[in-house]
This record gives sequence, C-alpha cells and structure tokens, in this order.
Amino acid sequence: MTAYPEWTTACPDWAERLVQRRSIIPPPIFPDEAEAALAIFKNLQVTDLAKTVVDAETGDYRSPTFGECSDEWVFDFVRAIFGAYDAETGNQLIREFYLLIAKKNTKSTIAAGIMLTALILCWRNDEEHLILAPTKEVAENSFKPAASMVRADAELSALLHVQDHVRTITHLVTKASLKVVAADTDTVSGKKSGRILVDEHWLFGKRHNADAMIMEATGGLRSRPEGWVIYLTTQSDDPPAGVFKQKLDYYRDVRDGVIVDPRRLGVLYEFPKAMIDSKAYLDPNNFYIPNPNMGRSVTQIDLQDELRMRQSEQDGSFQKFLAKHLNVEIGMNLRNDRWAGADLWAAAGTCPGLDFETLLELCEVVTTGIDGGGLDDLLAVTFTGRIKPNLPGAGNWLTWSRAWANPSVLERRKEIAPRLRDFAGQGDLVLVQNPGDDVRELAALVGRVHKANLLDRVGVDPLGLGGVLEALDDEGIPEDRIVAISQGWKLSAAIRTAERKLNEGVIEHGGQELMAWCVGNAKVVPVGNAFNITKQASGTAKIDPLMSFFNSIELMSRNPASPQKQYQMFVYG
Repeated sequence: MTAYPEWTTACPDWAERLVQRRSIIPPPIFPDEAEAALAIFKNLQVTDLAKTVVDAETGDYRSPTFGECSDEWVFDFVRAIFGAYDAETGNQLIREFYLLIAKKNTKSTIAAGIMLTALILCWRNDEEHLILAPTKEVAENSFKPAASMVRADAELSALLHVQDHVRTITHLVTKASLKVVAADTDTVSGKKSGRILVDEHWLFGKRHNADAMIMEATGGLRSRPEGWVIYLTTQSDDPPAGVFKQKLDYYRDVRDGVIVDPRRLGVLYEFPKAMIDSKAYLDPNNFYIPNPNMGRSVTQIDLQDELRMRQSEQDGSFQKFLAKHLNVEIGMNLRNDRWAGADLWAAAGTCPGLDFETLLELCEVVTTGIDGGGLDDLLAVTFTGRIKPNLPGAGNWLTWSRAWANPSVLERRKEIAPRLRDFAGQGDLVLVQNPGDDVRELAALVGRVHKANLLDRVGVDPLGLGGVLEALDDEGIPEDRIVAISQGWKLSAAIRTAERKLNEGVIEHGGQELMAWCVGNAKVVPVGNAFNITKQASGTAKIDPLMSFFNSIELMSRNPASPQKQYQMFVYG
C-alpha cells in the first residue's frame, strides 16, 4: 500500500489569518506538481483586461497574463488543486474544493484559467472536463474567457480547437475536451467527466432538482481517481438553502476542524462571527476580508460608494449588497417593510433545542394557534405556554411551532422547495405522505396538550379550517375550547403584543429556522390607522407558521388561568 504524506485541510485560525491578510490556503501536498501546473496557468492571458503589456517577442501590446496581474491567493489556490495530485499513483488526494468569495473578485475568469490548465495537462484520451453553470448567462461568463485565452495565444490556438456554438474546447492531440453546460438549457445526463467545476453554487441552492443534477454531473469521478470537483460561489441573496446550505455548513465545519476530512478543502472568504455581531463589516477598512482581490478587480472606494447608496433603499437591496459584495449571510430578510418584531426575533432564541415535550413540562397553561389554507400553503400550529411560577423565567411565554406541506406545495412552489426540504430535515416541517395525515397529526399534538390538562384555547383562522375541526373533535377537544381569531387588520393587536413582549424579553423560543424564515418573509401593509401582515403581500414565500404564532399570542395575551388545580399545604401548630 502506498504511504501518502500527512496533510490537513483544516484552518482553525482562519479568522486571525484573514484579518492579518495572511493566506488561509494550505501549501500543496506535492510542490513539483503544483509548480508545473502554475507555470501553465500563469502564462494564460486575461483578455478582458486592457492591452497594457508589451510582448517581448513581437513588440505588440497584449493583455496581461495571470502571472502578471493576479494576487498571491490565486496562485495558492491553483497550487492546492494541482498540487494534490500524486503522479506516481495517479490519485488525486484532495478530491473536492469549495471557494466562497465576494462578487467581482474574478471568480469566473479564474475558473476558466483553472479548467484550461487541467485540459492542457490531461493525459487521459477523450476525457471530458465540465463547467456546470446554473444558467446560460453564467455559462457564457465562464466559456468566453476560456475561449479568449486560447485565441490570444498562437501556441494554444494550434493545440486547442474552440467551438463557440456548443461551448466546447477540444485538445487536438488527446481529444480531451472542456465543455461548459448550462443547467437550465442543457442536459447533464450520462456525463463521465473527470474534472468538474460548478459555478455560482448558491444558485443551485434554489433549484429543487439540484442535488440529483450535480450527482449526475459528478458521477464519472468514481472511475477516475485523478479527478476532482471545484465549487465556486458568492454568498446567496436569500438565506442559504438546499445543496448550497448543506455544502457551506459542511465546509465551515471542515475548515474549523469540527469535521476531519482531508479529502475536501474549503477556502471561505467571510467575516468572523465577532465582526458580524459587531457589524464591523460596515467599516470600509474591513472590506478586504471577503475581497482578496482588493486593489485589483475591486476597489474599496467603489464598494464604499455603493454601500452608501444602498443603505437608503427600501427594497432589500442593501441586504443583497452585503451578501454579494461582502459575503454577509442573510438570516432574516430584513427589508424596510419588515415586521418590527423581525429585529428582535433572533435575540429571543434563548432556549436552543426547545421541543414540544419540554414546553409541556415547563408550562402551566398552553394556548394553541392554527393556520392553513389551500394545498399550496402550509398547515401550521404554534403552542405558546406560560412558564410555571416555581421555575426560572416564571411568567415568560415559551413558543414552539410545526408545519406540514403537501406534495403539491413542492411542485407549485419550486423556488422554495429546497428550503422546505431543509426544514423537513430539521424536523420542524413534515412532508405529508398521505392525504389527511397533516390534520390528524396536528390534532394529535393538540390532544396531548389537552390530556396533560394544560390547554386553554385553540385559536383558528375561520376561513382555513378544512378538516381541522373534525380532527380536533376526534381527539376529544371540547367545542367551546376552539375559537375563531379575526384576521386582517383585526389581528394588529396580537401582532403589536408580540412586538412588545419580544422587546421586553417575555417571549422565548428555541431558534427554529422555520420560524426565522417566516418572520423574515413577513411584509407589513398599512391599513388605515392600523396595519396588516398577509400571505398575499409576502408573495411566494410562506408565513403560515408565523400567522399561527400570532393566533396563539392573541389567546395568551388574555392572561388565561392555569387549568391545573393549585394545592397548598397549611400546617397548624
């Protein structure tokens, strides 16, 4: 058995390194392989830059090469990729790479250079190299720089054949090829590519079939031990979801040393948590942290000007600017028309991991809110309980929610399907398998509260009852315990109560991502002297669990008495 050198892809001191402008990319495992590939990469011309360099042979002006215009981090990344190849055994020791970097840091151009280098070095005849892009536009952004690099060099033009109409570059000796595929127009079925680059991975997080698509595209790696896959991405302009969230979370753990996986390397240019919490990302002097190309393809003054302009806009573009240009992850979508409670929601998550059973154990009385609509909505329930007098936090309100989604929701709302599957994996949302399971399971939870002698009232939206009443009746819930909660502007009092109680620290929850998402989706609509939060105003995003929360808050604000009898012992002397 071949004895491989020891290496690690963890970088636990990454935060300190980024702040100090030090590299977060490990040295190559095989330096000779790294330098041989880097020599090819450095000689490729970056043709979208002005022709400012005089060619030593011809005396003509040409565009600079990567070697003449790139920062050292680019060379470190190229070294790490090609320097993980063991030429003696033909094995690629690091098989997967993940680069998270802010917009305008020449990501697509670097991708083109890396894939061209791989094509030139490839020894396997008829091998296919693949760039998988989420859209045709992104595919063109990757293919055009690669094609231009070939055409700008006479030696490469004689070695490689460019076919623009099929976005393919072919090596005329080995017949190996580099093909750029757009996921929205081209097919990836049957691909047996040895080296794959997935561009703009965050956009795949919004596609309901992305996992299967990427699995199909990377399937050829199993029979190619020399192969690898590179994921390139900026931060998402929505809360991370789907395959993007899964990969990002995993690579953060690998980087931090929580997961030991030397076969995968994550290079993540993002602000440390302490700088996020203190909003240090708003200081232009810190813009370099997610922008390693600062001073080259991106400048501090341009980012500073755009930041100033975006801060006053009303449509959420400020948050998107932070995500795309500073890699600040969007949690709740804090638009200017957001619910006021959204700013307070995260801080109320003081009971991490709070579940249904724990809520019942800690509370003396529980109110229930239910909300649901048609088959393309979620059915949701929220239980809000008041903590027992003899426990820490006595009198505070604990809240926990669950939702159900019918298969039709995933089909009709494909843009949020990855998010819903994430919530299902966390256990906060149930994907309904059989019609009627949702209302029966919801009613069973309410029945458990009733049997524990904790139930005060069940508040429902009178227009969305469906089969809920029958299911509650089957669970033995008395009819007089079920009350209609007026919706629309009449719900304003409950919404304001929730805001006040959040601000006072009275409402506590377990930090469910489902609820954070719904809170971020909520849009406030003025109605005369009042206001409203409606599903219609929130568009395709879902807020049903939040509406069930408001229904439960409306009932708890009435200060219900505990259904349980309180006993006292008197001792007479």
